Amino acid sequence: MRRLPLLALTVATLAAAEEEPKWFPLFNGKDLSGWTPKIAKHALGENYANTFRVEDGMIKVSYDGYPKFDQRFGHLFTNLAYSRYILRMEYRFAGKMMADAPKYVNLNSGVMIHAQSPQSMRFDQGFPSSLEFQFLADEGKGDRPTACVCSPGTNLELEGKLVTQHIIQSKAPTFPAEQWVQIEAEVRGNDEVIHRVNGVEVLRYQRPQLDPRNHVSPATDLLDAGADLQLSSGHIALQAEGQPVWFRKIELRRLGK
Repeated sequence: MRRLPLLALTVATLAAAEEEPKWFPLFNGKDLSGWTPKIAKHALGENYANTFRVEDGMIKVSYDGYPKFDQRFGHLFTNLAYSRYILRMEYRFAGKMMADAPKYVNLNSGVMIHAQSPQSMRFDQGFPSSLEFQFLADEGKGDRPTACVCSPGTNLELEGKLVTQHIIQSKAPTFPAEQWVQIEAEVRGNDEVIHRVNGVEVLRYQRPQLDPRNHVSPATDLLDAGADLQLSSGHIALQAEGQPVWFRKIELRRLGK
């Protein structure tokens, strides 16, 4: 068998490494550069009560400065929009939900993909039109799998059929609140989205699109302004809906066509 010289192998290995898509940090571990908060009932860019804060190299959602929650759902948006990529990060829950928040937010958070821009949101809008990669943890009441998809202001397709229900359950396990969980969202424009938990695929769906019925978020605002029904790009947004949660190791790798 003919063997390649060591130099040729080294050059080939370096060339392959250069072609491998790189992971880019979306969070620098020091501050919120590259991100913009939008909290319901507050102006764009106002990080009310230091809701989103950087501590110990993490982004933490905290409510120690809130007298009450008062339906102030918040999101921390990337300044850039993305279309075809893999997003990976880790999350864990910390502490108790706000007493006056809706009961469903207990040990509940998520990351939004294909989200509308924060600039296009209404002043009191609770959720951006988007697809939510939902984070859940064990409440001690039976199975509660993480990595479901929620669809505020959107719809999607499964196996060629339009699905308009708000939550689609994943095949992920149920995790304790204090455990760090690694997730990946593989987003291929309007073609397909894949959810993975700790490296294992747990859900996939196709053709994300705005919901003209204005299901939860006012998607009709976007459609009336000329937005395409089909979603092929959007912002990434970390959620703050009344439950303290920590995020770390937030990275993105771009995908080709």
